[in-house]
Amino acid sequence: MSMKALFAAVAILFGTAPFLAPALAQGARPAPPAASASSLIDLNSASRDDLMSLDGIGEVRADAIIRARPFKAKTELVERRLIPEALYEKIADKVMARPPPATPPARPAPRRT
Repeated sequence: MSMKALFAAVAILFGTAPFLAPALAQGARPAPPAASASSLIDLNSASRDDLMSLDGIGEVRADAIIRARPFKAKTELVERRLIPEALYEKIADKVMARPPPATPPARPAPRRT
């Protein structure tokens, strides 16, 4: 018995067939979850292995990205010629450039008299 047939049989038993019919007819599947900010790879803090998990980013490009830090925007990957625009279009929805934490202003050393 196929999954559609099983769902249809269950729907008939529980009287929910009118509600499920459109979904069954379309072969509805749950939508893939949207990438949340927590699942994006931060270009300013990601490890080499995290960067290499992106399609088209190997050892050489991952190392170049790490050396070029910090980034103000993810578009700098193309602007600084670290990756080609075609590759950027493939990974743009998987990366972000979170600004590095602000460092407090340096205090002058106390004077000794």
